[in-house]
Amino acid sequence: MRPQHRYAAGDTAGNFLSNPAGALYNAHMQQAVYRIIDANFNRAREAARVVEEFCRFALNSTDLSARAKQLRHDISAAIQTLDSDLLVASRNAQSDVGREMVIGRQMTRTTLDDCLHAATKRLTEALRALCEMTQTIDPQLAQTLEKLRFQAYTLEKDIVTAASSAAKFSGVQLYVIITVSPGYDRPKILELARACVVGGADCLQLRPKDIPDNESFRLACDLVGVCKDAGALSIINDRADIAIAAGADGVHLGHNDLPARQVQNLAQRPLIIGVSTHAPDQLSAALKAGSDYVALGPVFSTPTKPDTAPVGLDYVRQAAEILGQSHVKSVAIGGITAENVTDVLQAGAQAVAVCSAVTQAKDPAAMCAKLKERIASFT
Repeated sequence: MRPQHRYAAGDTAGNFLSNPAGALYNAHMQQAVYRIIDANFNRAREAARVVEEFCRFALNSTDLSARAKQLRHDISAAIQTLDSDLLVASRNAQSDVGREMVIGRQMTRTTLDDCLHAATKRLTEALRALCEMTQTIDPQLAQTLEKLRFQAYTLEKDIVTAASSAAKFSGVQLYVIITVSPGYDRPKILELARACVVGGADCLQLRPKDIPDNESFRLACDLVGVCKDAGALSIINDRADIAIAAGADGVHLGHNDLPARQVQNLAQRPLIIGVSTHAPDQLSAALKAGSDYVALGPVFSTPTKPDTAPVGLDYVRQAAEILGQSHVKSVAIGGITAENVTDVLQAGAQAVAVCSAVTQAKDPAAMCAKLKERIASFT
């Protein structure tokens, strides 16, 4: 039976004469610990770099890129508290038995998402190994690395959520808002929703006004069902709780609602989050908050927002410049009709949201089809 020994830096010299076998064993184990730390430190840094590049170039997210970069730097700063000479001296890449070890689809990468998935798993696995190994040398360092490991888990969730939500919303061109007020006719509301998706609406938003929560929830469930059947997205205005409970694809938030990041924390799945903006400072705040799309408006005067001054096409142009290559999509809203939709798109809007132009039309399906045709001809 192999004797059990404690091993630590500097442990071998004083023990060699009295117990040469034990001292040699301790020296070997010490080198193994540092070798494992060195390998996983490199692995964690490399994985964090891949994650950072995905956030930077695929998501164009300043916030997520900065978090990934900070995590990479924090890992390096933590490991620098160890003896760097011992780490480098323990490295032996040429004789590493794992160099030629390939299991199944280990090295298969067919998409950028595959690269992200592999990197995030490699990052957290490497941090776990670092926590275990540094515990034998410096328990305080192990605690620091444990905190970084949980930061990595949270970062992974936020990246996957952002990527999934952005991908789902990326194809939206025509977004129709259905406002429901007291005294509404439920069958007519559902008939309107079906007509919109038949006409080509890519996304429907339910905007309940002064409706009891139980009725809003029931309508939300109905809208979600209509959208799922047609392959369209469903959004609930203001009420994140109803959106989540009804299984909607997302929620649209105003400035007095819960912050976007807090809403995402409530969801157990990726949730598309849109935020209303009326000026560049609000747009910047929406980007920092983690929104997936931003509503720009009202572009023109609209009966839906009679007390809100139009922002005009100039704001749409400003927003297009601010958003640049961001994954956050712009949706122009407010007074948009088949007659002015081309002007809005020329100003830089990536999608348009309409309300009365469709909901008050004699034939909502035909109006949606007309708007969709004009959007398609422009793009």
